[in-house]
Amino acid sequence: MSSKPTKHLFAVYAPDYMGPGILERRLSVRERHLKGIGRMLDNRIMKFGGALLAPEPTDESGRKKMTGSLMLYEAESIEEVRKAVKSDIYYESGVWDKEKLVILPFVPAMNWPST
Repeated sequence: MSSKPTKHLFAVYAPDYMGPGILERRLSVRERHLKGIGRMLDNRIMKFGGALLAPEPTDESGRKKMTGSLMLYEAESIEEVRKAVKSDIYYESGVWDKEKLVILPFVPAMNWPST
């Protein structure tokens, strides 16, 4: 009789690098990023995620000023989450600041609202 592996929640804060051209780099690989996220949602390792915006959420052309990402994963280990994050095109292409990336165990204080 085998038991089901224990899974844990992990919060991931992935700020973008700062500087010229980062938003353009993010936007140039965004479709590939979203396809990869779709696979992670299908595999049920990622629970949700989204872009973080600057306090002034749009630039002069009306584009969203994305400054990073916030995600919630469910996995057996932090190493599994780290591997998933490192396989993301935002990580691979230098959108996310690898030195400032944070992955921490997460324990919710309340039930997640249903949508």
